[in-house]
Amino acid sequence: MRAPKPVLTPAQRRTLEAVEEALRRTERYDDESVVHEEWVRQRYDGQFAESYIPARREAVRTAWHEAGHAVAALAAGARFSSASIRAGSGSAGRVHAITGGGEFAFVIAAAGQVAEGLRDWSLPEDDVATEAFLKGWKADGGDARRFRREARARYAGNEAAAWTYAVAMLAPLRPRVARLARGLLVHPRYLPYPVAAAIAGLPALPRET
Repeated sequence: MRAPKPVLTPAQRRTLEAVEEALRRTERYDDESVVHEEWVRQRYDGQFAESYIPARREAVRTAWHEAGHAVAALAAGARFSSASIRAGSGSAGRVHAITGGGEFAFVIAAAGQVAEGLRDWSLPEDDVATEAFLKGWKADGGDARRFRREARARYAGNEAAAWTYAVAMLAPLRPRVARLARGLLVHPRYLPYPVAAAIAGLPALPRET
């Protein structure tokens, strides 16, 4: 059952309505087919992709990655300002200004990589593969560093156990990650926090005053 939609400003409600209409219109198509031309051109014009085909692929990968962070934050009761897949010199996208999450902060940090694995069913399949992945997971916009830092208190350096917990928490949320990823792909601008929550079908915290 979808969670009740959060209270939205008029502008946010218009954004949500536009995204949901685009999702209905494109529901028969795969992710690469629904990427808004803004994201394709932005990656190509900014020289973040050598042609339109890799630009589309990169946009899809980024959308799943950022949707993973956003859905994990929502599930953990954390807040963020917005989610975006605009490519820049420092990152291909961003969930901006995440606050909260408490003991689940390590899950939020891992969620981008977990979501990428959930997209194409390429998550490590056993302990050996998990250890190999974690050994090589270094440069990821700070996510790997944050994951290790936040997991230390609960798992005392057992990164594999922390990763396994994050996967177990996020795997049931794959449909919500997938829907938010498509929302990011079809809309040519960032998605504010309450709009992202409504698209994913997860509760948002009350608006800050």
